[in-house]
Amino acid sequence: MWATAGVVALGFLIALEIAARHYGLPGPIVHQAREVVFAPASGPLLYASMALMLVVLTRRERFIAAGTAVGIDIVFALVRWAVDAKFAYGNGALWVILGCAVIAFTRRTGEDRILLLKGVGLGLLLVAGRKTGDTWLLITSKARPQVLDPYLAAADQALGDPSWLVGRVVEATGPMGHTFLDWIYVQLAVAAVVVALYQLRHVSAERRFPGHHLVRTFLMVGLLGPGIYMIFPVVGPIFAYGADGGQWAVADLWPNTLPRISAPEQMPFDEITPRNCMPSLHTAWATVIFIHSRKGPRLLRYAGAFWLIATLAATLGFGYHYGVDLVAGVVFAVTIEAGMRQLDRGWDRKGIQLVAYGTAVFVAFLVSYRYLSMEMAEYPWVFGPLLILAMCSVVYAYARVTKLWDQPQITPAQRLEPQPEMA
Repeated sequence: MWATAGVVALGFLIALEIAARHYGLPGPIVHQAREVVFAPASGPLLYASMALMLVVLTRRERFIAAGTAVGIDIVFALVRWAVDAKFAYGNGALWVILGCAVIAFTRRTGEDRILLLKGVGLGLLLVAGRKTGDTWLLITSKARPQVLDPYLAAADQALGDPSWLVGRVVEATGPMGHTFLDWIYVQLAVAAVVVALYQLRHVSAERRFPGHHLVRTFLMVGLLGPGIYMIFPVVGPIFAYGADGGQWAVADLWPNTLPRISAPEQMPFDEITPRNCMPSLHTAWATVIFIHSRKGPRLLRYAGAFWLIATLAATLGFGYHYGVDLVAGVVFAVTIEAGMRQLDRGWDRKGIQLVAYGTAVFVAFLVSYRYLSMEMAEYPWVFGPLLILAMCSVVYAYARVTKLWDQPQITPAQRLEPQPEMA
């Protein structure tokens, strides 16, 4: 299965590289290859990816690998300082990941080689997922010249225009609040790695990975989500209705003035801004982190809940998303998580029904936003509660079905065992 997944992932990266070249852009493979030498885009992400790989190593090997990464980064930092280049770090972590791949082929055999290659693959997949997402965003801006923001702005009135409300709240917090939420928003993948490290903490001792863990769903969300961007291209309130949209914006309204209700139409936009709003993948990823943190210790559960709330505040407060994006993002995440869990445990009737129901609700959201947006704006007291109830129904169905999955299975032989007599 791992070999098949690796071939599929490589094929997808090559296809995306070709697609990017078609638009005159470098693809994910080129972007990643550059970071072997040039300044990485995200040092924390590279070190988080290396941390994922380290779960397959012994404690001594982890210490050596981490020290090697830091040492390489110090050398790179000195060179950049000498040539007066911008400070950056993360090359060392990437070098260690690639070095472990070389060690796996040259110094390991049998199960040890396979386990180390799985660790390397897991680390590289997280990095490749980020690069793939960046490339997808560039492609959406080139391939979809028209955006559907007026439809979502109208539909969002069913929820009370939360982006405009939270945007004013974030502005009131000043630079400190803005900086804090920005860090939360940008480092979402690092938060996912923290939860994943807890789930994978026994890999080195048991010499195997668990059947299902956070990284699988996290990557699947990033793989499927951009496809929806191409179907439903949206740039977000700060661009379509704010100062960041420049001459392409409807007007400079966000976050102080609500947009006027009128029959929505597609609007042209520049070929730079990504069409990455529907659904909100940051909301989907934060939801996945929240779900997987539920089985951790109390501190991890609190952290998962905090990251979800803070991410929702950032997505709305920065004007990157409408409220309806977030509702769709929750349903998107829960449905994918249900599907990924069943790939591990096997499909059953309740699981199939859960995935089908979540998919149907998500599709219904997209259709409603596109064709019923004016009705949603005119009757918010009807459509607002319906949206929230539909989202909650998917969450409730997931919680109910997975609770049954998590119960210990009683075999027929155990049922026939005599019960101890009561004294």
